[in-house]
Parts: sequence; C-alpha cells; structure tokens
Amino acid sequence: MALCLSRSFSSYSQLHLSSLLSRCKPNFTSPNYPLKLPKSTNLPLVHHQNQICSSSYSMDAPPEGYRRNVGICLINSSKKIFAASRLDIPDSWQMPQGGIDENEDPKVAALRELKEETGVSSAEVLAEVPYWLTYDFPPEVREKLKHQWGGDWKGQAQKWFLLKFTGKEEEINLLGDKSEKPEFGEWKWTSPEQILERAVDFKKPVYKEVFTVFTPHLQ
Repeated sequence: MALCLSRSFSSYSQLHLSSLLSRCKPNFTSPNYPLKLPKSTNLPLVHHQNQICSSSYSMDAPPEGYRRNVGICLINSSKKIFAASRLDIPDSWQMPQGGIDENEDPKVAALRELKEETGVSSAEVLAEVPYWLTYDFPPEVREKLKHQWGGDWKGQAQKWFLLKFTGKEEEINLLGDKSEKPEFGEWKWTSPEQILERAVDFKKPVYKEVFTVFTPHLQ
C-alpha cells in the first residue's frame, strides 16, 4: 500500500477554532474540570464514572453495553499530538485507539494498540484520565460494527493514556506491526484544535475532555 505522509493541515482562523471548541464541551462535571455543552449542541454526551449510579459503572467496570477500549494521546518532544487519517472515513482524522482484550490491563492494551496501529514501540506513559469516557455509535456505525465485531455494542467506554514518543520518526509505520489490517492513510504531529476540527462528530466531546485533562502536559 502506498502511504502518503501528510506534514501539515490547512490553516484555520483563531475565531473558527474558538467557536469549534465552544461547541465540543462535554456535558458533565468532575471535581477538576467543570465543563458543560451548550444547550444548542447536537453532539452526543460523554459520561464519566460519577454520572451514572450503577454498580456496573466504576473505575474498574465501565457501563454495561459498551465495548472496553483504550485511547492513546501520543506526543512528541515539541508537545505536538500524533493524528492519522482513517482509510474508511474520508477526511476524518483521529488518535490511535483499540479494544481491550479479555483480562488485559488497559495500560498494556494501550501500548499494544499503539504498536499494532502505528508501529511505535518507543513510548513511555506520562498520565491517564482517571475515569472511563464513553461515546455512543450513530445508528449506521452501530449496525456496521455489529456485523464486523459479532456483537451489538451501544458505543465504546475508553480509558485514555498520554504517552511520549521517545523514538525516531522512521519508526512510525501506518502498516503497524502487520498483525492487523491497516486503518490509517496519512499521519502528522498537530494541535488539539486541529484534531478536533478533523475528528468525527461523535468522538469530539471525548477528545475535548481528554485534552482538558492532559492540558498541563500539552502546554
């Protein structure tokens, strides 16, 4: 597969980016990050562990009906974030993520998924979001994944990790470790605002919260 490595996004005005960020705030509160979505938004809500009073929803057990998943926010020495374009969704960019195997530790899953999707093994864990974040699949995505995964999931419950890339860029290979089918076509180091601009709508609230939690490491 011929892969084109993109090294830049289009420029966006500060006014447009500020407007985008204001539309993507998750509608929940936590002790350190009191964020709310505007009433007019049509983006899905993000849930964290204190929002639902259920024994199935805690630090160790995400809500029932959601697939356990990890997300990886990989930064370089300049504190830019790794993002890649999806092959199956035109003009859609995202950070690496993937499912957690049965009995697998989420941190171990994050390192495994990073290598499978990007070829990167030279990375160290700096921080993690201390609660689960969830997003719901749109109906058409849910139907597609039901056939692909063999299970009907409402959405994904994610544990997010901040990792620092410690290798050389030659290590990055979107064919991954060749254990899975490639998911990405291009990659670049970019900013939180640019990732939010290019992400699919149903993931934007989760991304906004992830960037908020990791802000001290991104400045």
